[in-house]
Amino acid sequence: MYDFPQHDTLVPFDGSFDLPQRPTAPDDDVADKKKLAKALKRQVKKISELQQVLYAQDRFSVLLVFQAMDAAGKDGTIRAVMSGVNPAGCQVFSFKSPTARELDHDYLWRTASRMPERGRIGVFNRSYYEEVLAVRVRPEYLVNQRIPRTIGDSVTADAFWSERYESIRDHELHLARNGTIVIKFWLNVSLEEQKRRFLARLDNPEKYWKFSKSDLSERERWPDYMEAYQHALNETSRPYAPWYAVPADNKPWMRLQVATIVAETLESLPLAFPEKSEEELALFDAHRARLMAEK
Repeated sequence: MYDFPQHDTLVPFDGSFDLPQRPTAPDDDVADKKKLAKALKRQVKKISELQQVLYAQDRFSVLLVFQAMDAAGKDGTIRAVMSGVNPAGCQVFSFKSPTARELDHDYLWRTASRMPERGRIGVFNRSYYEEVLAVRVRPEYLVNQRIPRTIGDSVTADAFWSERYESIRDHELHLARNGTIVIKFWLNVSLEEQKRRFLARLDNPEKYWKFSKSDLSERERWPDYMEAYQHALNETSRPYAPWYAVPADNKPWMRLQVATIVAETLESLPLAFPEKSEEELALFDAHRARLMAEK
């Protein structure tokens, strides 16, 4: 449907993604921070230039979905990659615990109502994927959703999650058919690197706000989350909405990979500035003369 980059981090579409075999860091010969920063700057410039055409053409929209464990670097990556984009053409939403109003709707409602308009880039910091990640790890969250069809009631656990994956695939296929380019990033941080970053937060008063004791309780469920990610990425990485599993232990390198994938995806689209008709162009001389005649 669309030509997405065949990057090393692309999650296969055939369900063969093996999470334990995926690296959390790049090879040892990776460039130094200064070179990575320069390369990132070039990709950010490309994104900025292409976003202008995307906005002017008003034909496609782009949705970037970011999922990761705590301290993987979602916020910083979004900030770095989107730093050159015109704010008028970009929308960023962070999704946390659903509100009472959101719980009165199906689980796709709160994100569906925040999809980017044509011509814009939308960014989801966490997303509807929490419904097959955090909720799968902690199925007690389903109680608040008050849905008639739930685990242990009228459906088995396997069937329940299978239906949710199917709903997500259908949702993303619908978006793709209607001009939304969906690119999904899983920032793959290691357990050891998360520990290091948590300790850094606890040692820096300016980062205290980033830390919550709930971070540690979620960390204790690491194997469960990894299993949930393995299922989710295998079930929902498709040619119309691919996942990229990006090693996240090296933040500068990770940000460059994300920016490169976004830039290459935009470059693959048939983007062009809108053209004026011959009738409109014929009037340009008159418009020019009228402006020049102003005192």
